[in-house]
Amino acid sequence: MKRFKQIFNHQPPARLIALGFASTILLGTLLLLMPFSIRPGITVQPVDALFSATSAVCVTGLLTVDTADTFTPVGQAVMAVLIQIGGLGITSIGMGLALAAGRRISLRERTLIREAMNVSSLEGMVRLVRAIIKLTLAFELAGVIPIFAVFAQDYPPLKALGLSVFHSISSFNNAGIDILGGGRSLTPYRDNVLLNLSTCFLIISGGIGFLVMVDVVKCRFRFRKFTLHSKVVVTTTAFLLAAGALLLKFTDPLSWLTAFFLSVSARTAGFATLDLGKLSNAGLFTILILMFIGASPGSTGGGIKTTTIFVLAQEIRCIFSKQRPGAFRRALPANAIAKASTIGLLGMLVVCCTTFLLCILEPGLPFISLLFEAVSAYSTAGLSTGITAQLCLPAKLVLIFTMYTGRVGAFTLLSLWVERPEPNAHFTEEAITIG
Repeated sequence: MKRFKQIFNHQPPARLIALGFASTILLGTLLLLMPFSIRPGITVQPVDALFSATSAVCVTGLLTVDTADTFTPVGQAVMAVLIQIGGLGITSIGMGLALAAGRRISLRERTLIREAMNVSSLEGMVRLVRAIIKLTLAFELAGVIPIFAVFAQDYPPLKALGLSVFHSISSFNNAGIDILGGGRSLTPYRDNVLLNLSTCFLIISGGIGFLVMVDVVKCRFRFRKFTLHSKVVVTTTAFLLAAGALLLKFTDPLSWLTAFFLSVSARTAGFATLDLGKLSNAGLFTILILMFIGASPGSTGGGIKTTTIFVLAQEIRCIFSKQRPGAFRRALPANAIAKASTIGLLGMLVVCCTTFLLCILEPGLPFISLLFEAVSAYSTAGLSTGITAQLCLPAKLVLIFTMYTGRVGAFTLLSLWVERPEPNAHFTEEAITIG
């Protein structure tokens, strides 16, 4: 035990976080394969249990078997717990349990939280975790009330309550997994305004990031007093939601409610109120862009993040205006452009590699469907044109790794096993022609 603790203390934070997610996925897979988790007469292959556990922990929503039709209420509860752990993060859950037990939080544990939440300072880590847990419980409990009012019209009270709790957890954590059965997602409730708007509210709340939520509450919703990060997240999120809804409305014959819901859900949530396979190529391409951008840093969602696309857009603007990148009367840090470019490039590289492998493994499926699946897996969006269940074993394994990469982060995975100090000596610079 002492030897294990020494090894643990010498591991870099990013490696521990990645291993924590992997361990939770494996544990979830074993629980989903237990007889008490599987409905009588149903056979679940190990790869499908692994796929479901990965999708839940990585809050993706892509599934090869329907959760309601395959798993018992116990198995569905396991999925809900995995979604909650995946959305909040391994480190936040661990520190929350330690705080509940009255244990003192070490510097090492605070460093893990800082790494997981992608913040620059160790100050206030305990307060942040407490705020995250309180906000999560508050939003999820608040979401249960209107959702229960909808499901209670179609199901017995106890069943409706279980559906409401699961749906609230899945919505706030941007998981996109439902237990309505039949693989229909929310299509039976396409025109239900209350369920659509309640789900959108939970998705947006979970997707803007815990740091932004804490800042909004602290500033009492006064935009002028927000930090630069919060201002960027809020404005970029609002722009993407509006632009996505408008584009989807004009590319396909959708109602305004359906277009808005898809615009929200495409930002890594994964719920659908219609068969996406029936959308036009322009509509699918719009959703592809929204999925790839994804949610915001420190949130329950994935993608390259809203702040990344904002910084890249500012850099393009500044090339023509000859000004330094910035916004809201604040200049952006010098390393922001390099980090945003790296994250964007790595994201495109992962999507291209995944799509290429899927094209080789599934040559009979349409390219747009395979590309859609690859982007959905990387961005942990979970939307699909309906091909996930029919993929071959190697293709499922490719998507499992892509979902894991999207949740942990391609940048993190590449630097997991390399701990090199920055060199003191540098080569002489020489200009090259670009473009």
